[in-house]
Amino acid sequence: MTDFELKREVESELNWDPEVKSAAAIGVSVKDGIVTLRGHVDSFIEKLAAENAVTHVRGVKAVVNELEVRILKSSERTDEDLARAAVEAIAWLTEVPEDRIKIKVENGIITLFGTVYWNYQKQSAENAVRGLMGVKGVINLIEVRPSADKALVKAKIEEALKRNAELDAKRITVETVGSKVILRGTVRSWAERKEAERVAWEAPGVTEVDNQITVAMAA
Repeated sequence: MTDFELKREVESELNWDPEVKSAAAIGVSVKDGIVTLRGHVDSFIEKLAAENAVTHVRGVKAVVNELEVRILKSSERTDEDLARAAVEAIAWLTEVPEDRIKIKVENGIITLFGTVYWNYQKQSAENAVRGLMGVKGVINLIEVRPSADKALVKAKIEEALKRNAELDAKRITVETVGSKVILRGTVRSWAERKEAERVAWEAPGVTEVDNQITVAMAA
C-alpha cells in the first residue's frame, strides 16, 4: 500500500469512528507508513480516540499525535475546579490506594504522581481523570514498584501472550532486565504491536516496557 492510499484509509477511518466528532478538523500526513495527525479536537478523550482509530488501519507502522485540544467555552473549568474533580475521581477507585496518588493541575493539564504496585493501578488512575470535562492533557508520572522475581515476570508475560487470541506468540520474544521488559519480533499491525505491549504491562512490578516489535509491511 502506498502512503497516498494509506492516507485515504486513515481519513476514512477517522470519519467513520463515532468518537471522533472533529474529523473534518484533523489533517493527516503519511510518510513511510508513519501517520501524523494535526489540527484540533474538542476534548482530550477525542484526541485519544483519533489516535486509537488510526492504529486499527492496516499498514500503519506508527502514529504521531500532534492534535491540539481546544476546550469549548461551555466546558471550560478553572485549574482549581479541575483539581477538585480529579481528586474526587481518584477517590472513587477501589483498586488504587487514594493516599498513594498526588495531583497537580496547570493550564488544564493534569499531572499524576505517586507509587503503586501494579501498572493497571497506574492506568486506572489516568483513565479516571482523562475524561473529566475541561481536561486538555494528562501526564502520568506514577511509578510502579518493581518486583524482585524477574524470571516470574518473564514467564507470566509469555503465558499471557500465548493465551491472547489477537497475537501470534511464536513471533514475539520476551526479555527482562530487572523490572524492565523488552519485546522483540514481528507482527501484522500496529494494533497488534500495542496489544503485545499492553499484555507486558499487566505483569506484576513491571516499571518499563521497551517495545522493539516491528510491523511487517502490508501486502
